[in-house]
Amino acid sequence: MTGLVIIGASYAGVQAALTARDAGYSQPITIVCDEEWLPYQRPPLSKDFLLGRISEQNLILRDETFFEGKQINLVLGQRATLLDLRARQVTLAGDNALEFEKLLIATGSRARRIAVEGADFDGIFYLRSVTDAIELKARLADAAEIVIVGGGFIGLEVAASAAKLGKKVTVVEASSRLLERAVSPVLSTFLLDTHLRAGVDVMLNETVTSFKGSDRKVSAVVLGNGASVHADLVLVGIGGVANDDIVRSAGLRCTNGIVVDEHGRSETSDIFAAGDCANHFNRFCESWVRLESVQNAQDQAKAAGLAIAGAPAPYESVPRFWSDQYDVKLQIVGLAGQYDRQAVRGSVDDGRFSVFYYRQGRLVAVDSVNRPGEQMAARRLIAAGISPAPEQAADPSFDLKSLVTAADKAGA
Repeated sequence: MTGLVIIGASYAGVQAALTARDAGYSQPITIVCDEEWLPYQRPPLSKDFLLGRISEQNLILRDETFFEGKQINLVLGQRATLLDLRARQVTLAGDNALEFEKLLIATGSRARRIAVEGADFDGIFYLRSVTDAIELKARLADAAEIVIVGGGFIGLEVAASAAKLGKKVTVVEASSRLLERAVSPVLSTFLLDTHLRAGVDVMLNETVTSFKGSDRKVSAVVLGNGASVHADLVLVGIGGVANDDIVRSAGLRCTNGIVVDEHGRSETSDIFAAGDCANHFNRFCESWVRLESVQNAQDQAKAAGLAIAGAPAPYESVPRFWSDQYDVKLQIVGLAGQYDRQAVRGSVDDGRFSVFYYRQGRLVAVDSVNRPGEQMAARRLIAAGISPAPEQAADPSFDLKSLVTAADKAGA
């Protein structure tokens, strides 16, 4: 079968297929996925799914009938093992092969493994797939003491879920603060206080050197200071690694992911990539980045799908992220990077505030806690290149939307 072959059936893969089809791509479209599941949502895995608020079926993005209606063929439970650029062919496990006219790689990322003694013990989990989540949820029910290795988004979300389930939770983080690479010290301190109030024990500046256990089942986490923390279950969340192996082996350029342009196109014109596995130059960040977010996966996939259909429009979305922990709704727009000034709007003590980040006088990012209206305004401001003065951003009486409205009128 020729036409468009997509490897990966999460947000990016599905979005690229739908966009290409809706934009007029009339050739066959096949999505290949190494999981048996229909395409599903991943963000709820660490939150509502673990808490029992939604079931596996509630996670499904689209049912089989929908894909049939779009004339999109799903090949589930088949791993792509080899990419032959010259033959324009993808080999699947079992030696089945698919020929392609155009190819999109949407293989996402995998959890970074911890390399210490005992890392292969039973009871040590990673969370990337629904299969991971199903097993983690089942084992959480019988566990009393949970250790989370890594104070990033997934680790903190699972910590919050476990605490809500009444578990004794310990978070071990190697950095000096939580989410050090993603948010400012203001946010890090607020989240630390939030978890401490929920009864979570947070250990900063601390590393894991090994795991102890009996009969190859984990029973304790050994720290760099020599102390041990008892654990019935361990969740490791120390970042992700791009699933670019099949493309790298084929000789395409990969640098922390598959290198693509603003249309999701690799150095080979008919081969595209989108989502967690793709590395692109983002003008809002002014750097090459590999973003792991639903927004990036969908928007980058839209750009790739349009290019595949012959109706190109560049990917120019401002990066966005979110995280739910307890009653905290953290929303992030932009990437602060090396900011040189910040302004806080609202009340940190009340748990409703935003932090505006500036670099050389330009607004580059805004983190918001339980302030969705300010997030919406911030998205429009950053996208339009409009920067309120830090004093204006910090003044809750100043109407941020007025700046966007004035710019809209000026451009009309």
